[in-house]
Amino acid sequence: MPGGSGRPRATPVAAGPDAREPAHRHPDRQVPAVTVGGVWTRLLTPRWVLGHLVVAALFVATFFLGYWQLTKAEAGGGAVNWSYALQWPLYGFMGLGFYVKMARDELHRDPDEDEPGTAVVLYQRPRVDTTGDPELAAYNAYLAELNAKALGQRGDRVG
Repeated sequence: MPGGSGRPRATPVAAGPDAREPAHRHPDRQVPAVTVGGVWTRLLTPRWVLGHLVVAALFVATFFLGYWQLTKAEAGGGAVNWSYALQWPLYGFMGLGFYVKMARDELHRDPDEDEPGTAVVLYQRPRVDTTGDPELAAYNAYLAELNAKALGQRGDRVG
């Protein structure tokens, strides 16, 4: 099987009236099946529940801040108060929209893939520019020597 996970891969889903995108746009795309159990296990972990609570609190807070700016604007405030009275609720809806998008991406992510953010970043040694100015070349060589010493010391601590 592709991927070597031993599990069968999801089959493409035909487009219906409630489909997000028509099937003709991505005919070879593998769409993972989303089940109610998958929703509960993915979006009700402690990390996601904390995120739900924080987003809900911030969403409500933006409306209180908008109301506060509205009362200041009605009490003789300037154009800045009127604009903030409109902007605070807008910020709340934008944040909620971003959070819903993030949750939908999590639901449509293939659970067989690695967790996001686990990629290994390999260190690349800097290239020493020895062309042009000899003073610059000497300085670059000095920096490369310091870098090599620092890498050697770090390698001794790890190993």
